[in-house]
Amino acid sequence: MASASLAEETRSKYRKAGQVLQQVLDEAATKVEPGTTHLEVAKFAESRIRELADGCAFPANISVNEEASHATPGADDEAVFDDELVCLDCGVHVDGYIADAAVTIDLSGTPTLVEAAEEALDAALEIIAPGVETSTVGTEIEDVIRGYGYTPVLNLSGHGVGQWDAHTSPNVPNRGTERGIEFEVGDVVAIEPFATTGRGKVSEGTNAEIYSLEHDRSVRNRAARQVLQQVTDEYKTLPFATRWLESDRAEMAVRRLEQRGILHGYPVLKEDDGELVSQAEHTVIITEDGCEVITA
Repeated sequence: MASASLAEETRSKYRKAGQVLQQVLDEAATKVEPGTTHLEVAKFAESRIRELADGCAFPANISVNEEASHATPGADDEAVFDDELVCLDCGVHVDGYIADAAVTIDLSGTPTLVEAAEEALDAALEIIAPGVETSTVGTEIEDVIRGYGYTPVLNLSGHGVGQWDAHTSPNVPNRGTERGIEFEVGDVVAIEPFATTGRGKVSEGTNAEIYSLEHDRSVRNRAARQVLQQVTDEYKTLPFATRWLESDRAEMAVRRLEQRGILHGYPVLKEDDGELVSQAEHTVIITEDGCEVITA
């Protein structure tokens, strides 16, 4: 959200979302341990968010090892944590204003990969200010990650966040680029470096548990109408998980709505080489002299 003067009421909503998110991430991260199920942690994080704020900006992402994003457990998922690298990425909204943050928990014995993403994030936050280009931030992120001997995920980026929209401009690359967009006072941006032991590219898998409303059109099928009504009433344009839906025919309804272009699916993104991926993320408001980290 670019604005020369972000209204104080709006700024306070972003701040509340950020404060709630940091608390929930801290609490949820302690529950990521061998033997605990992914579903338990996702439900815990989402329940706490709903208790403390207006709702989830998107389903709790729990990405393991080569998974980079869009991984959330299904309703019957029995997967448990083991000796793995676990990225926990959550979003909170207050009146639709979004905070987005992520942390990586190392159960795999690869702490420097976690450090690489975290230090790259810290380095980016140090230089973000009005007039600084997104390409400059990308160069900083890439330099730090490569300095650890790892590779940034080249086709993932940070992004702006707006009201009821978790991905707006500007995009903030995780690598150096020739051109960029200058940050402006009032921009609200999620900065999220990804570091990998692979070559640095992710691709979509075949499985999707996360969807969002693309077009609101009429449908004849009763189950599809029920799902569409819940989505428009409760989640608007924000992403949701299929396990959040109340219909006993939710999966069929979602497939039908996706085929008609009403819903958009987000398949799990995986590192092409099957290598480990770590992530660190904060949401910031660009201020006159730098940035305010609302999720710290």
